[in-house]
Amino acid sequence: MPKVVNVHEAKTHLSSLLERVRAGEEIILAKNGQPYARLMPLEKPKKRKLGSMKGHGKVDKAFFEPLPEEELKVWE
Repeated sequence: MPKVVNVHEAKTHLSSLLERVRAGEEIILAKNGQPYARLMPLEKPKKRKLGSMKGHGKVDKAFFEPLPEEELKVWE
């Protein structure tokens, strides 16, 4: 069950509360006994493996050719 902390206590001890959240704990912030917000850890970003899409980043010679006049007008 998450720990309930009143707003005044949260302001006073924010750094320690954030460390507890970082360790995986969930904390509910309350004002006048009413829950207002939830502090919870963020999901760790997934590490991307470089080079995992081999062959998808290649361009052919047509990539470097000038665009047709009609298409250039659209971009202007």
